[in-house]
Amino acid sequence: MGRRILNDALRSIVNAEKRGKATVELKPISNVISSFLKIMKDRGYIKDYQVYDPHRVGRITVELQGRVKDCKALTYRQDIKARDIENYRLRMLPTHQWGYVVVTTPDGVLDHEEAIKKNVGGQVLGYFL
Repeated sequence: MGRRILNDALRSIVNAEKRGKATVELKPISNVISSFLKIMKDRGYIKDYQVYDPHRVGRITVELQGRVKDCKALTYRQDIKARDIENYRLRMLPTHQWGYVVVTTPDGVLDHEEAIKKNVGGQVLGYFL
């Protein structure tokens, strides 16, 4: 069920971007969604996000910037070694110039650049362009 929640949230962001909306509200929420959004914010793909009532069902309000072209969560979590991350990125991302693969590691949820820098592998959550 957790994988479905992440996928629904990311699809909501992409659909709101295509319609030209300034904000989108995500419900229900999880810690994985918050971590994914933090990476998107750090990389400049969204302006900001606010988490409301995280201990219950809660909701997240995301301020969009107009940069998200595509964003997908993998319904299957694929294990990946640190040395294979770059090859996976080249194989999975539709474009080679930009985009990030998000990996959950023992050090937390990281994008592919941070995972390569720290030399850690993990499970692939999804990607965004």
